[in-house]
Amino acid sequence: MSTSPPLRILLVDDHPLVREGLRARLQAGGGCEVTAEAGSAEAAMQALLREQPDLVLMDVGLKGSEANGIELAARMIERCPELRVLMFSMYDNPEYVQRALQAGARGYVLKDAAADELLAAIEAVRSGGTFLSPGVTRRLFRAQAPKPLLTPRESEILSAMARGESSKQIARALDLSVRTVETHRQNIKRKLELDSPADLMRYALEHARNP
Repeated sequence: MSTSPPLRILLVDDHPLVREGLRARLQAGGGCEVTAEAGSAEAAMQALLREQPDLVLMDVGLKGSEANGIELAARMIERCPELRVLMFSMYDNPEYVQRALQAGARGYVLKDAAADELLAAIEAVRSGGTFLSPGVTRRLFRAQAPKPLLTPRESEILSAMARGESSKQIARALDLSVRTVETHRQNIKRKLELDSPADLMRYALEHARNP
């Protein structure tokens, strides 16, 4: 049996029931002691300075706070450089993951992860390593993989979509048939491996360059 002192953890999540579940899960796993909880960025910073925990388990979204979890992580690490922060979120968006790591977080675990995965993440971070949920890693690698090049016409249509133009409007502006515009949209969706029209529109809004 390990004789090392328990890891002192600060839980930061704006849902009390989530914090209650996390506390029970962590303390049942052994080796962890939840010394404080906070439901907002302001309360979390106060708890950090008061309790001086070893690790902060933090949600990305903090409703009603002046800062989200990623921004708060950066502030906390700036204040306490030795602090270890593990993000715990329902969002597997690669952008969030990259921003969290850039802010200094040591890991990113999804909220639907099994208890064993969460404990493994905490142990990895405790030992000086990093941890990403397998689902997060897959999304991250997919986001970083080179995308197939779109033709100039496809890029033009993607930009028009980002401006909110319909297929009929795009066809009129580019002197094309609506059917041709729809074919281009399908080709863009196939090249980018997007599953639905909603995914295509989301990609257009995030990535298309508008004049």
